[in-house]
Amino acid sequence: MKVLAARGLHDIENESWNAYGQFTYISSWKPRFPALYTNANGSINSLIPDPERSFTGTATLYLGVRLWRGGEAYLAPEVLSEHPLSELKGLGGAIQNFELQKGGGETPELYHSRAFVRQTFGFGGHRVVKESGQLQLGTVYDSRRLVFIAGNFSILDFFDKNAFDIDPRQGLFSLPFLTYAAYDFASDARGYSYGGVAELYWDDWAVRLGRITPPKNPNQLPVGFRLGRYYGDQMELEHKHRIDGQDGTVRVLAFRNRENTGRFVDAVAAFEADPRKNATTCPGFNYGSGNANAPDLCWVRKPNVKMGIGLFGEQYIARGIGVFSRAMISDGQTEVDAYTSTDRSASFGALAKGFLWSRARDVTGVGVNLGWISAAHAEYLRLGGVDGFIGDGSIKPAMESSLDVFYSVNLRRSLWLSGDYQRVINPAFNADRGPVNIFSMRIHGEF
Repeated sequence: MKVLAARGLHDIENESWNAYGQFTYISSWKPRFPALYTNANGSINSLIPDPERSFTGTATLYLGVRLWRGGEAYLAPEVLSEHPLSELKGLGGAIQNFELQKGGGETPELYHSRAFVRQTFGFGGHRVVKESGQLQLGTVYDSRRLVFIAGNFSILDFFDKNAFDIDPRQGLFSLPFLTYAAYDFASDARGYSYGGVAELYWDDWAVRLGRITPPKNPNQLPVGFRLGRYYGDQMELEHKHRIDGQDGTVRVLAFRNRENTGRFVDAVAAFEADPRKNATTCPGFNYGSGNANAPDLCWVRKPNVKMGIGLFGEQYIARGIGVFSRAMISDGQTEVDAYTSTDRSASFGALAKGFLWSRARDVTGVGVNLGWISAAHAEYLRLGGVDGFIGDGSIKPAMESSLDVFYSVNLRRSLWLSGDYQRVINPAFNADRGPVNIFSMRIHGEF
């Protein structure tokens, strides 16, 4: 792009189009870990205690074009190949690689991750310069503006953006640092949705509203488009500030989903009233558990509401060094529909670029995530039930905690090699299993 700009063929400060790309390969390995039981009584969602390897490979092309005054369109085709640990089962929020998706396979698959339009109406204020980048044309906006987005996207493109605007593929590896682990945002099994977002920016303040499509069945790829009946709503309030000359941001996010899901207490009550309504006999969508003496959510799915509220804060403390924290509470009454099995989560950490040690394009960080499930969720699991990710056949309920530490070395201007260590205590909120150690490496390039 710089070559084109230098030749006068492309105005990178007021772009009519751009094109970027990325590729990322992440390989993970866990050694054997202790477990009092695994997939007890025919349950199917335990993390296997034997040594395992996992990988993901992604390649993405980001295309942007200006349509008219204030109008932009973006398309991002992507290729994914993956092999998760234990078929992506047995971890609550502490999934070691945020690139893992439900339903992916080792054979590379092409799909469009994003295809959306964005319209901006300016209302004055001061100039806000946006540099050319992935899903962003180089341009200048008013600090007071109204923005509408419609199409296919990840809701995390607009809500609860990653700490310090660091590309997740250059940051912490673990899934709970992508967003709140308890944020069950409506999406398909890959994490993408159809819908609309409205944003109002007013100098240092911003408010966002969004409605997006949930999956037809929990944690599956097909989505439902009856947005008047089933939907995921979210609202976010954001304020940017400066403390001692250092930038910071505070956000409050609330979500409300209306989806075809099951409540834990309803599943237990149905099983206790009629043991024939167990995990092996449901004629509708179910997770395939072989535990004939356990309740199952498939018997009680109906339109249910799930809500949650979270608080995020980030603060730079020196050049290229910042700290962040997130915490969210969801109601914990209904099954996970799209994200993780966590009902309440809290995370905190620090990220740094290597200015202090003369490696300005290196990135390092450390994060700790804590997760809990509700009493109703734990009782359902104790009786042998499973949800989209967890269910060992029994449980000794406990807080799931994970540590994530990484360092990313910039090999060339747009190529990074990273090493990562994670330790997960009480995997799947079960004190009878673990701890688990996971080691990963990542190669990431941009063009």
